[in-house]
Amino acid sequence: MRFQGRAYCIFLVLLCFITHFVSAQDQKVADSLAKIYREGVQDDTDKLELLRNLSFNEVKDLNLALRYAEELISLAKRQGNYIYLYRGYLQKGNKKRLLGDLDEALDAYFKSAEAASKANFLSGEGTAYGAIADIYSISNNQRNASLYYNKAISTLRRSKDSVALASAISNAGDELLNTKHYDSALLYFKESKRIFEKLNYPIGYAYSLGNIGMVYANLGVNPLAEKYINEAIGILENAGDYYPICEYLLSMADIYRDKGEDHIALNYAHRSLELARQYRLKEQISDADLKLSELYEQTGNPAESFKYYKDHIVYRDSVNDIKSVQKMADLRTDYELAQKQVEVDLLNKKKQNQQIIVISLFIILGLTTVILATLFWYYKAISREKEKSELLLLNILPAETAKELEQNGKVEAVKIDQVSVLFSDFIEFSKLAAQVEPEQLVKSLDYYFKGFDEIATRYGLEKIKTIGDSYMCASGLHTSDQKNVKHVIYAAKEMIELVDNELNAPDDIIHFKVRIGIHTGPVVAGIVGTKKWQYDIWGDTVNIASRMESMSNPGRVNLSETTYQQINDEFSCEYRGEIEVKNHGALKMYFLVQ
Repeated sequence: MRFQGRAYCIFLVLLCFITHFVSAQDQKVADSLAKIYREGVQDDTDKLELLRNLSFNEVKDLNLALRYAEELISLAKRQGNYIYLYRGYLQKGNKKRLLGDLDEALDAYFKSAEAASKANFLSGEGTAYGAIADIYSISNNQRNASLYYNKAISTLRRSKDSVALASAISNAGDELLNTKHYDSALLYFKESKRIFEKLNYPIGYAYSLGNIGMVYANLGVNPLAEKYINEAIGILENAGDYYPICEYLLSMADIYRDKGEDHIALNYAHRSLELARQYRLKEQISDADLKLSELYEQTGNPAESFKYYKDHIVYRDSVNDIKSVQKMADLRTDYELAQKQVEVDLLNKKKQNQQIIVISLFIILGLTTVILATLFWYYKAISREKEKSELLLLNILPAETAKELEQNGKVEAVKIDQVSVLFSDFIEFSKLAAQVEPEQLVKSLDYYFKGFDEIATRYGLEKIKTIGDSYMCASGLHTSDQKNVKHVIYAAKEMIELVDNELNAPDDIIHFKVRIGIHTGPVVAGIVGTKKWQYDIWGDTVNIASRMESMSNPGRVNLSETTYQQINDEFSCEYRGEIEVKNHGALKMYFLVQ
């Protein structure tokens, strides 16, 4: 359950001129303030504060809350007030996110962080970073999510806003929970719970309880999970905060499903769906429909299962953000209107003397020059944006794939007969991760993976992805050169050398030992997704390469038989014998002699 702490922590400041303590959003407050708003008697300063309260507290009608946020942004811009500009964009991002417009939410959060930075408002800047991290987490961009959670926590530790700090810590814990780092997640949630309890902040305390329950549910400790989640639901129901309750109810459904009490599990799932529909929470509607589909399938009711699965697909696909900008078309329309106006002016002045005609011609020439200059400026601006887009695409996809995507609007999956796949993994990474600060851990991974990127680029390897502390790349995806296999061997040797050289280096980097596995064979390559593309490869070759890595030793490169046969004329290898591999039987393996 992702904690909406950035909304709640801002709320403490939000009503600081009206009341001495606040615990949660309150629709009654929004309804009361709406009457004041309709009277229109506020000066600009009072109106800024009023709009902020209205946007935050309006929970029944998210589109109305969004309109309040937009008005707050517009008024803050006119006054040059960066504090309220930050708050306006933050509320806009929160409402866009609840409405499922993730791209627009992310854009609003970045603008919120920029405004807070200009105002030297550390608490607001850290809060906005946490919101950015949330969007990346929802989008399964784990690397950026971790970076921005750490950035949020680091910024907020320098501020005096304990509520915002606890919120960021809780959300960082949620990211660890989603990536199945349960022990680390539990530490984060317990720290946020201590802070919220000390502050007597019941909403934050409830989220922490619920998230601790989610950890125990994933660990299979159902009695503790049920205890913590039920306590969280009780607090949140009293506060009228239904967004997290929807998620917690689904967790309760999972707990009772595991107990074999399907009827109770279905009741919890239906309750989650009812709340999500009542408050138009698209993401939660989709999740609840999927859970009901699974439960009905398990209970032998395929008709109901199919019905809810169709609803899940509808709401899942509706969580999108579509933008279309037609600046050049608007400019052309303006130009045509200007030309027609000139023609009318010329007809009206037809009977005037030659001097007036000459002046009119000069006016026409000036207007035309301005319009053409404007069109040229927009053309150059669009060209620059196109170059940026192409560069960004090349950072995501291989050059050949990016070119095919630009030309055809899609990329066909292809089978490649011989590709050498390399996997690397750091030894005891999970153990070290639980002992060090997240910032230091991310800094260390970033150092090593940058080094791996440089090595892969030097030998013409294609980086596929990183998964936690695992690094995956491949050779031979775009050329049939027989040297491809040897290139991946050279790269593996340099990766081992890089890690070994750093083991005892006197710096602030956490040092690991690494193991590497390589296998050569056919793969299928292509891109997945329609919104955020990812280039990937599939096939048994990838699975065997991963097994080669997991069965390697620290500081060693483990080779399969097919890879060994193609490089043994140039590289010394040590035969390990036939080793049993899950789902593949006994495979011959060789250590590369460094």
